[in-house]
This record gives sequence, C-alpha cells and structure tokens, in this order.
Amino acid sequence: MNHDFSKLPELIERHPKTPESLIGVLQDIQREYNYLPCEALTETAKMLELPLSKVFSVATFYNAFSLNPKGKNLVRICVGTACHIRGAAIIQDQLEHELGIASGETTEDLNYTLEVVSCVGACARAPVVTINEKYFGSVNPSRAKKLLKGKN
Repeated sequence: MNHDFSKLPELIERHPKTPESLIGVLQDIQREYNYLPCEALTETAKMLELPLSKVFSVATFYNAFSLNPKGKNLVRICVGTACHIRGAAIIQDQLEHELGIASGETTEDLNYTLEVVSCVGACARAPVVTINEKYFGSVNPSRAKKLLKGKN
C-alpha cells in the first residue's frame, strides 16, 4: 500500500518532542491513515528520539491502535449482554454477508472494516451498531443492510 507520508513530519511536530507525546502522535497518525503504517512508526521513533521497540510496544498495547489498514468506514457490532440477548449475532451475520468479510476484516476496496466490540455503552438501545462515530440502536437485519447503503 502506497501512502503519501509528506504530512507525517507535520503530524509529529504538532506535539512536544517528549516521550509523553507518543500516544497523541500515534492518535494523529491513525486518524490520518486509518491505521499505523510501519514507516510512520519508524519516523515517529526518530523524531521523538525513542527506541522503535517502545513505539511498537505502545502501538500494539492499546486496542484503539491498528497496525493493519482499516476501511474508510468502521462498522462495529456490540455483542455485550443486552445486545447479545436482543440478537447481535444475527446482525453480525447480516453485516458479514452484506460486506463479504468476517469480523476483524476489511473489504478489499478499503471502504469497510467490520469489528465486534464488547460494549458501546448504549445498552438501552440494543442491539447497537456504530458506523464511524454514529450510533444506531434497535438494529434488525433489514436495517443493518440499509445502514450500509447510507439509509438510516
């Protein structure tokens, strides 16, 4: 995957050149590229004067970070207790079928990444699906299909 890394120095230089800035830098890089490219981690280590092992350690410790490319649209299915009881597994099956990928995968065109999460904190609206930062409650299989087409 080819990326334009010309913005990388600017992303890193927004932060103080201290070890405490590492998480903020990684968040900015992930926001820009939808994941943490290896080249970006190497450059971060150089610019913050940190061992590359430290940068990789932080990047792999936190679930919010990904070393694999993510889709433009991040679709998450909550499978917490309330969502599970109200049919999250059926919603997951529907979304996997519609996208042609399993949970944890990204479509070849990098439009969608599908993830299963333990809780999104909206139990009263179960079952819940999030697409990027938007929450959709009381989702059923036909609504799940419509959500992917942008028809809430």
